[in-house]
Amino acid sequence: MEAPNQQVNGFKPEDITATINALKENPAMAKFEWRVRNKWINGGHNRSNIQDFYGGGKEDTSRTRPFVVDNGEPPILLGNNEGPNPVEFILHGLAGCMTTTMVLHAAAHGIPIDSVETKLSGDWDAQGFLGLDPTVRNGYKQIHIDFKIEGDLTDSQKEQLISFAQKSPVYDIVTHGVPVNIGLQEPEAVA
Repeated sequence: MEAPNQQVNGFKPEDITATINALKENPAMAKFEWRVRNKWINGGHNRSNIQDFYGGGKEDTSRTRPFVVDNGEPPILLGNNEGPNPVEFILHGLAGCMTTTMVLHAAAHGIPIDSVETKLSGDWDAQGFLGLDPTVRNGYKQIHIDFKIEGDLTDSQKEQLISFAQKSPVYDIVTHGVPVNIGLQEPEAVA
């Protein structure tokens, strides 16, 4: 049995248990709405502001300033490297979510991990995006993920950690189609 306030993988097991119990008692608290606001700057450069969200049964006010993220393109795709391009952000989001999911579930199961490193690559053909070949997909053809997990772990535990990573919300989004509703906002009237 672990001492109170002892952490596993940066999480306190009692916090995990308390959160799970709270969500079991009130499943509505598990509903979240994540939001991003994006504005085109020029060419392939645009900027997202990420701050407010709904979660835990209320609007969250913990973020006093937005996270500002620039999206760009490399020169070969007519950009100026103002930031990673959106398909690279998908890999970043996938890596981050799978890693966090893995270490959280490992902590909940009392499995300490010393280190997790992940290499991701995505096969993409610009012919689809540019409309040059209708048989080529616009997005990734395939994504490759390789984990390097270190710690006093058996091969069976490492396989269990990989199964935990597959509980990642972003892994689910990428591997199962998600309906996307597209609308059009009217410009705000200038006074």
